[in-house]
Amino acid sequence: MSFREKTAWAMGAILIAAGIWYFQRVIGLSEALGETAAPNMRFVIGYIILVILASILVNVIIASSAGKEAEAPADERERAILDKAGHWSGYVLAVGAVAGLWHFSWLHDGNLLFHIIFGALMASQIAEYAFQIFLFRRGV
Repeated sequence: MSFREKTAWAMGAILIAAGIWYFQRVIGLSEALGETAAPNMRFVIGYIILVILASILVNVIIASSAGKEAEAPADERERAILDKAGHWSGYVLAVGAVAGLWHFSWLHDGNLLFHIIFGALMASQIAEYAFQIFLFRRGV
């Protein structure tokens, strides 16, 4: 398994765990309020800090075990994989954004629109890593 594939696995797991943490808090607060919770900067900043710290820790561990491979620039195959994965994940973001806007047009709930768009951003980044793993495994 290459360094970039290991990184994709780790980052995918980190983003899934951080997304679950974020939405558990939002859903808990929404249930307590009886309506969709407004965007809470403590949750957003907590999510960002969690992702940053976990990413640094995991990437340092992976890089220390990978040696010179971690410092090597992406080869032609890896660049193609990263480009395709980024391109395909853009569709995930677009679907989430359109779904959020469609939902907003029916219910006029701006708080939910924020959470749907933020979730679409999370999902698109997770999808990018999933596409990378798929393409690395497929040998593109």
